[in-house]
Amino acid sequence: MKLSDSINKVRGVGVKKAAAFARLGIQTVYDLLTYYPRAYEDQSRVTPIAQLRAGERATVLAVIQRVTERQARRRGFTVLTALLGDETGYAQAVWFNQRFLKTKLREGRRILLTGKADYAYNGGGQLALTNITSFELLGAEEDAGEHLGILPVYAATEGLTQKQLRAMMEYVLLQTVDELEENLPQRVREEYRLIGRRSAFRHIHFPKEEEELRTARRRLAFEELYLIQCGLLALKKRTAEEQEGIAHSPNGALVERVRAALPFTLTADQGQVWGEITHDMESPLPMRRLVQGDVGSGKTAIALLALVKTVESGHQGAMMAPTEILARQHYDYLRELLTPLGVRVGFLSGRLTKKERTAMDAALAVHEVDIAVGTHALIQDHVAFAALGLVVTDEQHRFGVAQRAELEKKSERTPDVLVMTATPIPRTMTLTVYGDLDVSRIEHLPPGRQPIRTFLRDETARAKIYAFVRREIESGRQAYVVCPLIEASEEMDLPSAEAVYEELAHGIFRGIPCGLLHGRMKSAEKEAVMDDFYANRVKLLVSTTVIEVGVNVPNASILVVEHAERFGLSQLHQLRGRVGRGAHASYCILIAGRSAASQERLQVIEQTSDGFRLAEEDLRLRGPGQFFGAMQHGLGDLKIADVLADMDLLLLARRAALATMDDPAALSFVLPTLMRQYRERFAHMREV
Repeated sequence: MKLSDSINKVRGVGVKKAAAFARLGIQTVYDLLTYYPRAYEDQSRVTPIAQLRAGERATVLAVIQRVTERQARRRGFTVLTALLGDETGYAQAVWFNQRFLKTKLREGRRILLTGKADYAYNGGGQLALTNITSFELLGAEEDAGEHLGILPVYAATEGLTQKQLRAMMEYVLLQTVDELEENLPQRVREEYRLIGRRSAFRHIHFPKEEEELRTARRRLAFEELYLIQCGLLALKKRTAEEQEGIAHSPNGALVERVRAALPFTLTADQGQVWGEITHDMESPLPMRRLVQGDVGSGKTAIALLALVKTVESGHQGAMMAPTEILARQHYDYLRELLTPLGVRVGFLSGRLTKKERTAMDAALAVHEVDIAVGTHALIQDHVAFAALGLVVTDEQHRFGVAQRAELEKKSERTPDVLVMTATPIPRTMTLTVYGDLDVSRIEHLPPGRQPIRTFLRDETARAKIYAFVRREIESGRQAYVVCPLIEASEEMDLPSAEAVYEELAHGIFRGIPCGLLHGRMKSAEKEAVMDDFYANRVKLLVSTTVIEVGVNVPNASILVVEHAERFGLSQLHQLRGRVGRGAHASYCILIAGRSAASQERLQVIEQTSDGFRLAEEDLRLRGPGQFFGAMQHGLGDLKIADVLADMDLLLLARRAALATMDDPAALSFVLPTLMRQYRERFAHMREV
């Protein structure tokens, strides 16, 4: 049996079971093997019934004395009860809604059973075992010891029981023993004291003791992190060695004129990052650099200088943004600053007419446009650049790797790539998420940015909050109100953007121009609303998170977030960055539910404006899935490693991967492993 075989090849898997596995995301034998237990049931020792303690889980070996079934008050709900006895006493075992067990649970049969001890519902002080996770019916002479140990507990679904999953896992482990080839170099295994791969898979699913489980998990988590690091470093190495890059000219008069035209002086952080980019662009090796900077830290100015540098060297630049609103904003900014200096800036989006698009395509192809700003329309087949020298992508995690690669291919020589993100990825995660990029960070905000006062309030303060917002608007300011939903939902009793807009526009803000913005509106409608907001014709903008990235209205000084508990801390921080961009005192007001958990979590954002600290806290509270789902380089979710719990292991794996890149023998061993793992794990994924 091959690891890449369909799950249908596993004994016992028919059409219904395959459908159940599909619901768990399991399509291949490899998927099943790496479907690791979510917990373990310690059945390594038997507890006499007389020693059962209420509230504790235990395994008992007993004889079934009597089986009864009764109908609960709720119609169609059955309770099956077996009276169990051993030499020390009696206890009940209770199953809910499992009538089919009645034919199996026969009086006089020996049973080995694990469940939670609690007092029986019928009183009398007798203990009952409920939440039964496993049981085995034994023969009269059968040795119970063969069934004792640590049992895996999997996240199951309808149509798959724990017993079935364990049996199938046991079968697959036996059938694939020859396929589970070692994929770590011997030197790495020895240096980091890692057990063999076959033993690791056996012990992660069926450990006999805790030490086996610990060493198995460490080996598999290290392997996962190490191979990701090797893949990213190999990609970086190949880019450096095999792809012909562009050596840009040193900064000349045009770059200096643009730098002088900026309405501010670069901060020390910006100056350092600009120096790193200048060095990369003047090297013949293709630049691959990520610039991380908090909201409002001045990343766009750095991108502007890089684009001008490529133009001054005789090349074209491309800047791709994830939304039309943000792309148009970048275009307006670049055009206003660069057109007087003779730099030709063009715009490309899906909204252009066929005639406009054809004209822009022709201008790019003959180098009549120096810098193209646009959305994903930049990577369409009909777009061809005459001499693409630099690709800038804004909010990179919103683009798939394949989309970025398509833009890079539009040049005979590999263009330099500059990635910008305001998403505050924790420092600890950049190794895994952006391992193929060099990382620059703008740590501090430019001087003059208004501090944003943040307040956390509950629903009882809504009237006072909106009265305050109205007073601010009447004094000349503008405001955002952000809602978690576009329209009302039966599943969630939350205020929708549409409902809040109707309530506010016809209520407390009657007579004040209000606008509504959400993702389902047509591009022309969204652009019209934003144009009115930019021009101060709309004073109050009710929106969903479509404004999260990049929207820049200096006169907007208040942000109100309805049901703030529905958002992550990092997302709220992004939203908060929409205000504080002008000379006016700015406020972020979070309206949240009154639950203690919501209030405690949101107090963090009330107390700090450090986006990186918030990201670390978000990661701790919500887990890494959110980050990896949005940002990973097509690598899929981590299956066993945890970037928080395994940070020490990640750093060791990174060190091992760096050493592997400098060891030809180890590298020649690992590269085929990476390709094999790609086939085993990702071949069925579309975008990698």
